[in-house]
Amino acid sequence: MESVTDRFLRYISYNTASNENSETVPSTKGQLEFSKILAEECLKMGLEVNSKKGYIYARLKANAQGYPKIGFIAHMDTSPEARGENIKPRIIKNYSGEDIKFDNGKIMSPADFPELKDYVGQDIITTDGTTLLGADDKAGIAEIMTAVEEIKNSTINHGDIIIGFTPDEEIGRGADAFDVNVFGADFAYTMDGGAIGELEFENFNAAKAKIKISGRNVHPGYAKNKMLNAVLIGSKIAEALPSGETPAKTSGYEGFYHLCSLKGDVEECEMTYIIRDFFSDSFEKRKNLLADTVKKLNKKYGGVIDLQIYDEYKNMREKLEDKMYVVSLAEKSMRDCGIEPIIQPIRGGTDGARLSFMGLPCPNIFAGGHNFHGIYEFIPINSMEKAVELIIKICQNSYGIKV
Repeated sequence: MESVTDRFLRYISYNTASNENSETVPSTKGQLEFSKILAEECLKMGLEVNSKKGYIYARLKANAQGYPKIGFIAHMDTSPEARGENIKPRIIKNYSGEDIKFDNGKIMSPADFPELKDYVGQDIITTDGTTLLGADDKAGIAEIMTAVEEIKNSTINHGDIIIGFTPDEEIGRGADAFDVNVFGADFAYTMDGGAIGELEFENFNAAKAKIKISGRNVHPGYAKNKMLNAVLIGSKIAEALPSGETPAKTSGYEGFYHLCSLKGDVEECEMTYIIRDFFSDSFEKRKNLLADTVKKLNKKYGGVIDLQIYDEYKNMREKLEDKMYVVSLAEKSMRDCGIEPIIQPIRGGTDGARLSFMGLPCPNIFAGGHNFHGIYEFIPINSMEKAVELIIKICQNSYGIKV
């Protein structure tokens, strides 16, 4: 059987960056090609496979009674925020705790990334300093595939084990065409978290705001009482929102407004915000504050601002509170594997959040990586191996669970 490390290194050789400007499903050809490779591997493993639109659903049939149907899900795409082609991974054996120097002169130091100190003495995989690594989420795929293969070739009793690989999670479309009925699990886990031990069943409520401001340009020497500077009006929107409620100043359960982009000139300005909050009441208050701010400025400047607010996803805790056996199963299984659970809210979202609202309870479990979406991404090999062990243990410990 192929080790989880070898499988991971093979998977990251495929460029599967998603593209938010594409309207195809998947958004890039690389994902579609990779989905075909995964489907073929599942078939060779002896699984039942259903593949459509780049989504892979595969099932290892139950060999015993009394087990629920458990799903494990990971996404195929990598973030478009950093280069994802020609990845040249480096395996650092018995990491010493010192600075990691890349060939291009860049340095990954424990002074900047203190989590490195947690893995002194372990083997870790890094990039060469020019690309992302792809542990988000090809580590999750490698862990699921390795665990299912080990179960398939063992005498372990288990129920139906169903795996799903999705495209375009990084651009917020991972659950768009996911067919919960075809998938057929009673509940599932996304293997898409960070450090070993992470177990998450809460995430942000999320909205996106798009703002377009139409200004009026007049020669600045003769502009008194005539010019409407769109960029300055945009700055007034930013100034009106709480300065302490931005990503750089919040943590834990604190929500925020994040100005993602502001571009324009006197004549026209466009702004994009994301709004995040864990609690429904305060989430609505945040959206209302932005809407009220725009309303006041429109009254002052003659209706020049167009605001569109779109809900993106909601906090999955709402759908898991009466199904906490799904979380408890993962927590117990972690402890059985010698892993200390780190139960914390996700300051973001996963496919599992949307899937939970589509009728598939789906908390999130660690994949083991750190510093996703950039050149400083790394993953300890031991964390991937423990994730494989955990998947197997969850399947074993699920005996007798009533859904």
